[in-house]
Amino acid sequence: MKLEIITPDATFYTGEVRSVTVPGIKGSFQVLSDHAPIISTLGTGHVKIVDKEGKRTTFNIDGGVIEVKKNRIIVLAESAW
Repeated sequence: MKLEIITPDATFYTGEVRSVTVPGIKGSFQVLSDHAPIISTLGTGHVKIVDKEGKRTTFNIDGGVIEVKKNRIIVLAESAW
């Protein structure tokens, strides 16, 4: 799956991932390969990524929106660090 995390300032992250866990407004949820299409609002919290090689990385975001469609994940975040 291709993941992009985009903030108003720049593209924060781009890469191929096995999974991503995001902070939904009503609780965190995970996106895996072939996930059903979804658009959801995000709260402040951790974005946990497992890349193609199995490396785990965690970022923080300050709210935003996620769109998942055809193994492409786009996170539009207010800010990321």
